Amino acid sequence: MSRTPIDHKIAAVSMLTEGLSLRATSRLTGLSRTRLGKLVLEMGKASERLLDEKIRGFQCEQIECDEFWTLIQKRHGRVRATDPADVGDAWVWVAVDADSKLIPAHHVGARRMADADAFMRQLRRRVEGEVQFNTDRLHTYRGAIFAEFSTWNGTGLDRPDWATVVKHFETAVEAEGRYAPPRVDSVEKRAESGNPDMERATTSHVESQHLHFRMRNKRAARLSNAFSKSLEHLRAAPATYYAHYNFVRTHGTIKTTPAVAGGMAERPWSLGELVEWGEMYGR
Repeated sequence: MSRTPIDHKIAAVSMLTEGLSLRATSRLTGLSRTRLGKLVLEMGKASERLLDEKIRGFQCEQIECDEFWTLIQKRHGRVRATDPADVGDAWVWVAVDADSKLIPAHHVGARRMADADAFMRQLRRRVEGEVQFNTDRLHTYRGAIFAEFSTWNGTGLDRPDWATVVKHFETAVEAEGRYAPPRVDSVEKRAESGNPDMERATTSHVESQHLHFRMRNKRAARLSNAFSKSLEHLRAAPATYYAHYNFVRTHGTIKTTPAVAGGMAERPWSLGELVEWGEMYGR
């Protein structure tokens, strides 16, 4: 990738983070899909380092956590015994601070206990102080949250403030051949540990973030023929997107980048600075 001009890289990363596919980006920039694939991996590796180095000691009141589904090559039901181990369903775990809009941690993997543990370990390295967790009722959260965020008070463990939010949806009857997301019928909230503020308990912000990710990443779009062909590429795409989202993209609500609002950066980064970081640390 060293022979690719920096302005071509900037254009390509801009298009990829705005939702264009590799094929469309290739047509518009003149870069081959092979070069673009290498650029995705280069930016993903550098973005993971950026997020891990720059997001440290983050302080906030609440963290919303949720996970969304995607796939590698094919859905789980179509996986054959001869397919590689990574082929099939995949999940992206995401944490969001509703106030600063910062995404302090994400994890790409399965929906198992080991992945919940890895996600919470990453979040523990980056978040400082006491925080309230708002999640759905996925059973793996309990052990992972308690393991990383419980504190010893001298006589026993103090559990973190944690609330779960479960949305129940209507069973809508749609016209044949049409797709529409179901409507929320009711919301059930429950205090799982500590003393969470139940009025602020919600997962709407992180769910909204899932929507934005799907809109700006063809590989995660619903009802699309675009998909990730390897776990390596799937891990690179969210890392690049969340680095761009945190440090480069100005959020319409807070009028600056989430990294600035969260105290993780002194000023917004330019896209060129992010790409230059990729050139330095992506190899």
